[in-house]
Amino acid sequence: MSTPISGLVNFVKQVFQLDKDWLSRITMAMIVLSLIWGILGIIDALMARIQEAVWATSSNFILTSQEYYGSITLHGVRDLFGFAVQLEIAIFAFISLRMLKIQPRLKWFMNLAFIIFNISFMLLEGPIVLYPTFNDNYFSAGSWYYLAPLGLPNYSQYVLSPLWYVGMELLDIGTYMFVIWLIYHFYLASRSTKEKLPIFAVFALMTSLMIAIGWSGEAAANTWDLLAIAGVTGMNVIANQIAFWILGHSIVYIVWMPAIASMYYLIPLLANKPLYSDKMARIAALMYLIFSNNVPIHHLYMVNFPVSVKVMQEVLTYAVVVPSMLTFFNLWATVKGASVKVNLISLWISISFAGAIAAGVTGISNADISFNSIIHNTMWVPGHFHAMIFFSIVPAGFATLYYMVPMLTGRMWYSTKLGWLHMVGYMIGTAMIVYGFDNLGLAGLTRRAEIFPNTPVYVSSEIISAVGAFIADAATLVWLGNLVLTLLKGRTANLEGLSIGETISTVALQLNAPELNTSGLNKFPSYFVSISRAMKSEIPKIRTFLGRKKGNLS
Repeated sequence: MSTPISGLVNFVKQVFQLDKDWLSRITMAMIVLSLIWGILGIIDALMARIQEAVWATSSNFILTSQEYYGSITLHGVRDLFGFAVQLEIAIFAFISLRMLKIQPRLKWFMNLAFIIFNISFMLLEGPIVLYPTFNDNYFSAGSWYYLAPLGLPNYSQYVLSPLWYVGMELLDIGTYMFVIWLIYHFYLASRSTKEKLPIFAVFALMTSLMIAIGWSGEAAANTWDLLAIAGVTGMNVIANQIAFWILGHSIVYIVWMPAIASMYYLIPLLANKPLYSDKMARIAALMYLIFSNNVPIHHLYMVNFPVSVKVMQEVLTYAVVVPSMLTFFNLWATVKGASVKVNLISLWISISFAGAIAAGVTGISNADISFNSIIHNTMWVPGHFHAMIFFSIVPAGFATLYYMVPMLTGRMWYSTKLGWLHMVGYMIGTAMIVYGFDNLGLAGLTRRAEIFPNTPVYVSSEIISAVGAFIADAATLVWLGNLVLTLLKGRTANLEGLSIGETISTVALQLNAPELNTSGLNKFPSYFVSISRAMKSEIPKIRTFLGRKKGNLS
């Protein structure tokens, strides 16, 4: 007889895959926690959208200013770090170790990294009210990207809780432990075989090194802040900002690299063709590592640096485009002429490929010093990086999760139709958000502007982005419901003994487009021709009609 307690135990067992091997368990735990932080971050973002939309339509607020700015901050740290970074480490660890056929070691180290990393967000979020003099209930409103010396005692009138900086320090420690564990296993793989690393593993390794290098600036800035709070050191504001922004730019590539790795792995597999150039892919991976960490000052163009330094940063920023061009050409040449079946995996990875190009174009313009002087710190900048996240990073994540979940759980997705509904709703909603952000930026609206003139361009763009956020969030809840139903009721899949490629092919067959009226779809070209002929026959009549109207007017 089933009881509520036994049902709960079974649910926890299914969600965290407690009956599976350690690698599956830790991977699923990281995925679950990343989704929890991701959902909370989405709620934070929605609060900011609601606040701005309410102001745009009624000139009123429904949140306090602290809640509004705290929501923006927590949205950033939860979704960018708690969700994206944790999820990519989980994906890289699981796929790479399976691909390289090596057994995980130092499990205690990875378990400890997982605990430290996730505890950090509990300290960052607030409010934590134990000692009012020690805790600022809204310290997350102080801005997550360190406008030093904001928040530092003796340097700012607004002082943040030390818990914020302690939380960031734990985040740094947990992140470094993650990548040390990954790099150690790549070292073990290099010792056990003389074969070259697969391209997916190459990008996993390059990303691990990218994190280790890119995080160094933020770790130094945060440690410096803690030392300044303790009165051990003074504070140099410009040096602190430069140090932090080493991560501020490289984080974009850190969270994008799993998408690139997934494209390099999935596109040749789905096209059933070898990669056009293995060497070109390896060169691109190395170039990403070299250039992604060298351009922090392009976020600080408005700071009084020598012009020569700014021009050098502009050139280095454009250099980052080179490995992207190599990647896009390589993947395009791979899939050219292939017959690819349309399913959720192939469609999501195609969206990621096209979305990276579309979003990247808006990023190239940001690097230009003269254009940057116009759009600097406007909503155009969130429009750019949200486009990169919405149209490339997240779609690649969905493409990966659609085959990883059956691989981890041994269950096929509960509903293919819900998967397609999620995809359509997500793309419509996120397109509206990015469109609204870009419009606001080009109209000159500053980022994080809680109060702004209620002019038509601001009002319409705010409403469009807010409605888009609701649509995208609702679609994401559909996916989350599908995931829970899959864990509990998904059809058992016989995937034991299959390679990763065979598993992807098996899962992809289930994720084809829902059955529509295919006969009608097949006849679409003839319908199009018929409609075109009918329109052509009406043109003389329309001309005659317009001529009569013109005569009457004259």
